[in-house]
Amino acid sequence: MKPEEQDAEEAQPSFALSIGERVRAYRARRGIARKHLSAQSGISERYLAQIETGKANISIELLQRLAQAMVVPLHGLLPASGQQVLPSSLNDLLQRLSPSQLEEAYQLLAQHFEPPRTCQSGIALIGIRFGGKTTLGELLAAALDLPFIRLSQVIEAQGGMKVGEVLELGGQRTYRRLERQALEHVIEQHPLSVLEVGGGLVTEPETFQRLLSRFYTVWLKASPDELMGRLMAAGDMRPLEGNNYEIAKEDLTRILTERDAEYRQADHILETTGRTVEDCFQELASVSRSVMAPHVAEAT
Repeated sequence: MKPEEQDAEEAQPSFALSIGERVRAYRARRGIARKHLSAQSGISERYLAQIETGKANISIELLQRLAQAMVVPLHGLLPASGQQVLPSSLNDLLQRLSPSQLEEAYQLLAQHFEPPRTCQSGIALIGIRFGGKTTLGELLAAALDLPFIRLSQVIEAQGGMKVGEVLELGGQRTYRRLERQALEHVIEQHPLSVLEVGGGLVTEPETFQRLLSRFYTVWLKASPDELMGRLMAAGDMRPLEGNNYEIAKEDLTRILTERDAEYRQADHILETTGRTVEDCFQELASVSRSVMAPHVAEAT
């Protein structure tokens, strides 16, 4: 065997494992159960498990089907090639800058390209299911005398079916399109509101940036143990789906890990672990009143 052929054989498991990790990471960020991804992609759950653990020699055709089902670019599932991403002219310029100049360049780019952070449309609560968005959102809306809107209900009204049916019949692509339309509807129809959005909205960059540009966002953060406890107390067995408790918690932890960078873009992070509803509400109300004061004054 030629040395280069031996190297290729040794690299194959690592390449397959890299693809599997990316598939698993994207599935976690989207919050898609393996059986649902199987139905949308036409790939068996057993083979998906082999892909995610790096034990399958997946073809480009099947990888494309996975990418389409999760609404991610095909190249996002492929390991990085190590090639230079930045144009050579820009890379050369950055190489010549001192640390202080690089920081200045970053600030200029951020000011130019980042959307303005305002609360023109009100307060938006983000985070995973059972994070407390509905409970605290309703209390906050009543305290501020604003409408409380669940984006999922707007999606259902516009799509003419339940969220689960939208995902089952139209997949992620249809759901994300309706989600963006629903957000625009809320912005247009409600001058100010307290908005609860689905946990996966943050994985759709354009929709999330639109939310950040219009609403003061609060991430209702909780630990995996806390979230699992709330789910079990409510009798919601969906996270288990045939798995034991530890596997379900591991999946939940992976979702939180994969979305952490997006959730941290919120204007305020409210840690709810080990705290009462009243305690969390007092913090949320205090923060919200301070940023809403100018807008409420204008409205009155």
